[in-house]
Amino acid sequence: MEITNVRVRIVEKDNSKMRGFANVTIDDQFVVHDIRILEGTNGLFLAMPSKQVAPGEYRDIAHPINAEARQIFTDAILAEYEKELAREDREESEEE
Repeated sequence: MEITNVRVRIVEKDNSKMRGFANVTIDDQFVVHDIRILEGTNGLFLAMPSKQVAPGEYRDIAHPINAEARQIFTDAILAEYEKELAREDREESEEE
């Protein structure tokens, strides 16, 4: 499996733990949309797209099936997240 494209959309920081969303393309053939980037007590982590199956209960729609695949997603998405943050910081500095 090769992640061939990652797009990150950063959301405004407010009181929520949400930091952004990612879309990931795998092998230029399959895309997973709306992977959430969240801030936890131990740093950033990913939440895969899910749907509500009962009140208060959610089930992932798509997800890595082992730790190695999850790490590939995490590394690729968080690297792109950091690039996007840096790009936004540069743009804000240029506006001032």
